[in-house]
Amino acid sequence: MRVMDYDMNEPAIRTQNLTKKFGSNIAVNALNLEIRKGELFGLVGPDGAGKTTIMRLLTAIMEPTSGEAWVEGHSILSEGEDIKEKIGYMSQRFGLYEDLTVIENIHFYADLYGVPRRERPQRIERLLSFSNLSPFTKRLAGNLSGGMKQKLGLACALVHTPDVLFLDEPTCGVDPVSRRDFWRILYDLLKEKITIFVSTAYLDEAERCTRIGLIHRGSILMVDEPSRIKESLSLPMLEVASPNTRAAKKIVAAINGVISVSTYGDRLHIGMKTREIGTEVLEALRAHGVEIEGEREIAPSLEDVFIAKLKQEEGIGP
Repeated sequence: MRVMDYDMNEPAIRTQNLTKKFGSNIAVNALNLEIRKGELFGLVGPDGAGKTTIMRLLTAIMEPTSGEAWVEGHSILSEGEDIKEKIGYMSQRFGLYEDLTVIENIHFYADLYGVPRRERPQRIERLLSFSNLSPFTKRLAGNLSGGMKQKLGLACALVHTPDVLFLDEPTCGVDPVSRRDFWRILYDLLKEKITIFVSTAYLDEAERCTRIGLIHRGSILMVDEPSRIKESLSLPMLEVASPNTRAAKKIVAAINGVISVSTYGDRLHIGMKTREIGTEVLEALRAHGVEIEGEREIAPSLEDVFIAKLKQEEGIGP
């Protein structure tokens, strides 16, 4: 990888009222966002929130309906080809050729990006090493596991040493061990001062990012460091364990002063206006014969914040 000289004050990515409509559907709604050079930024939201559309706009694959964006100082409207030379992009269905081996796929993408032959051996050796693909260079891509395919896709996206790396839900459908390995590789890339923009629906992955943007229906709800976003929900949170969370949730949601109720397996996370409401919650559950296996006050999770923010945006109760 090359070590780059750059102005840390200039954002790697900047958008200005970036908007994309498909007919009457607004996929991206007046997006204003700045991503710093050398950071790992996570775009977090459910399926259909607009994450992939934003990726395609910023990589100059798709034209916006209105607004503008710049990647490494280049306009997506007028300098798309310059952007493509500066970035690596790994889409949800990265185009690996399953009838080619691991090393043949990497050389194919090196050809596409015009990587000089003399620079390839050292560069490819390093990519294979940090992705743990060295023992599998002769294996057909079609015979790789899901996690190994993702690592190969990443190696192919990095073969031309981009300044900015776009990853669209790179660990979707990948087993937990491979997800952990993939994120280890991303942290190694940060040491090389590569800017990483990753989209994910996994809130546990969002915790690993430098900053995150919570997105819903094409609009950004919040942008900040994960810890600061969790601190922003200044509500007391009560966790209640019960074998009958469905009935418990219905009872709790009807209590005045309960802001949000979310189910996590056999537990409820209950956001309240005041701590005193927790006593009322427990009394109501016992009065209705709902078994309580445990209860404790907890700090809000990212998911708690996200759900509370959605309810606030949509003006609905718990």
